[in-house]
Amino acid sequence: MKPYLYLFPALALFTACGPKNDTQSMQAESIKVKAYPTTDTVDQVDDYHGTKVPDPYRWLEEDTAAAVKGWVKSQNDVTQDYLSQIPYRQAIAERYTDLFNFPKVSAPSRAGEYFFFYKNDGLQNQSVIYVQKGLKGQPEVFVDPNALSKEGTTTVNLLGSDESDKYMAITRSVAGSDWGEIRVMDIATKKELKDQLKWVKFSGAAWYKDGFFYSRYPAPAKGQELSGNNQYHSIYYHKLGDDQAKDKLVYEDRKNPNMYHNCGVTEDYKYLVMYAAPGTDGYSTYIKDLEKDGPMQLLFPGTSNKSSIVQHLGNGRFLAQTDIDAPNYRLIEIDAAKPDKANWKTIIAEGKNLLEGCSTVGKKLFASYLQNATTRIYQMDYDGKNKKEIKLPGLGSAGGFYGEEKDDFTFYSYSSFVYPGAIFKYDLKTGQSEEFFETKLKFDPADYEEKQVFYPSKDGTKVSMFVVHKKGLKLDGKNPTFLYGYGGFNISMTPGFSASRLILLENGGVFAMPNLRGGGEYGENWHQGGMLLKKQNVFDDFIAAAEYLIKEGYTSKDKLAISGGSNGGLLVGAAMTQRPDLFAVAFPAVGVMDMLRYHKFTVGKGWIPEYGSADDPKYFSYLKGYSPLHNLKPGVKYPSTMVTTADHDDRVVPAHSFKFAAQLQKSHQGENPVLIRIETNAGHGAGKPTSKIIEEVADQWSFFFYNTNSPVKYLKG
Repeated sequence: MKPYLYLFPALALFTACGPKNDTQSMQAESIKVKAYPTTDTVDQVDDYHGTKVPDPYRWLEEDTAAAVKGWVKSQNDVTQDYLSQIPYRQAIAERYTDLFNFPKVSAPSRAGEYFFFYKNDGLQNQSVIYVQKGLKGQPEVFVDPNALSKEGTTTVNLLGSDESDKYMAITRSVAGSDWGEIRVMDIATKKELKDQLKWVKFSGAAWYKDGFFYSRYPAPAKGQELSGNNQYHSIYYHKLGDDQAKDKLVYEDRKNPNMYHNCGVTEDYKYLVMYAAPGTDGYSTYIKDLEKDGPMQLLFPGTSNKSSIVQHLGNGRFLAQTDIDAPNYRLIEIDAAKPDKANWKTIIAEGKNLLEGCSTVGKKLFASYLQNATTRIYQMDYDGKNKKEIKLPGLGSAGGFYGEEKDDFTFYSYSSFVYPGAIFKYDLKTGQSEEFFETKLKFDPADYEEKQVFYPSKDGTKVSMFVVHKKGLKLDGKNPTFLYGYGGFNISMTPGFSASRLILLENGGVFAMPNLRGGGEYGENWHQGGMLLKKQNVFDDFIAAAEYLIKEGYTSKDKLAISGGSNGGLLVGAAMTQRPDLFAVAFPAVGVMDMLRYHKFTVGKGWIPEYGSADDPKYFSYLKGYSPLHNLKPGVKYPSTMVTTADHDDRVVPAHSFKFAAQLQKSHQGENPVLIRIETNAGHGAGKPTSKIIEEVADQWSFFFYNTNSPVKYLKG
């Protein structure tokens, strides 16, 4: 686990017993929502380029205010009162506890003679980090995050080891916040050093000599830690043993305070590589020869493209993956002494499928492609020759193939909708894979069917969608169906196993996941087809997916739920406000609901390249035209809705969901529930403890089945 090139983040199994046969179906109307809390309004009106826009719930943005905390409590009381009356809620919680109670293990990562991996025995709130000497060594606990907080809300992640493999940098986060604190541990003794680096966000630890490079913000104002505007993301160098106050500022951009800066060190410790991004789409790439004084060299200028360093070949020559003149990406060799495009050497030309990523290990190059949103992996030499495909267990998702040039084996993971995650060891000399860790579950994939269909969107564009259900399903329009989507930030939605989803499938439900425009499944053109002034295409693709499922007999509008989180929460909010008649249930989770003010909070400004900004008249009207908060209309019957958010979400601040839920409750006309479920001591989703996951899953499926009037098996472990 040597220093790695920290790429700028795109701003993401079980044991079972046989179910009983008894079922229960109840009319949703038999449970009434007690009176929604009164939500005060204020006379706040904003002027956007001459257009006056009221914002009556502006006060809900102050998440630390006593009045907001009181509102949160009253809303949670109403939501929990409703959920507590669903008769099979506890049975679902027990069933999911049973399903979730199985060992979960990550692929090992190597640091010299040591191997590190994450493992959750079954129901631990957080995975424990283990270390062992050699592949056959005895695993020992390296860090147990569960011992760091009573509630199980502290997470720990490995950032990488130093050149001598003596020290390991880790990061701690609390209650799901994006804020982290970097610490350093002695690998042999498993003891922490005194180093503690605060106000770190979106950072790795790029080791060099007796310290490491990392990224951080200035300390936020007191009370604004989770909602304040983060600016001046800068790179520092920390020398082991020093107080953080002594850290050396390596790079900052005082002229552009909203830029993000991330860095890594090449495997040979010759170069520092830095990525400078205005947001989540596009970045500049810089390098610095660490053996020479002088400024950073701009290797890939501009922020309209994405070019990342894969490996330093020596003498200032690099392998780099880029989308410049290649929307599906290509791999090139670039010489820092002659960086002009005319001098690039093509190693892997752009193809019809997306080149999702490239990595190196054992002096071999591994290229990962997406073909119709499923993984294909190829091994080749650094010059692109001697190409061969790595055989995977099926059509699913694979990842890994990382390591150092001296390694002769590596690891990768694989899963699909019906194939629980497994870890494989790959021998570079023989080209053979062997299963390293198998998830052994009381589950028969042969009972279920996964397939991919294609349907036309509103403008005729063909969109792919995965559909999963029990074999022998009758297409009679009576199946409860869960339509999940994302559609943004160049993120690809690919097959993956979920124990939670089994609650749906074993109760005769259908899971559907379309590859919407805005995602990355089909390259940069697909992404750009669903961003900025083309964002409506994403919503049209999602609505068309729902219409296809109904037309083909999978379900009906009375049995159909839509779900998505973060940008997917925006997707659900837009779909339910544009077509409230089409869905029975909606689950907008941690969503971006106020498209006029999203960039005012924490890291929201980083999404401007994806969405545009209401401060720009070019985008204001378009954003207002689909912003979920601003398109709720009085007197409309909306789907039964459970908005979900968390009080420590400093990625998409909870004010988005607070304001949307308040306006929804005011606008909605109907007896069906429109609720908000607000998790406490939790964030955007990462690191959520198992106990909270089980509660949330039980609440989701209970709400879904009840409000689609669907039979539910009383499932006991």
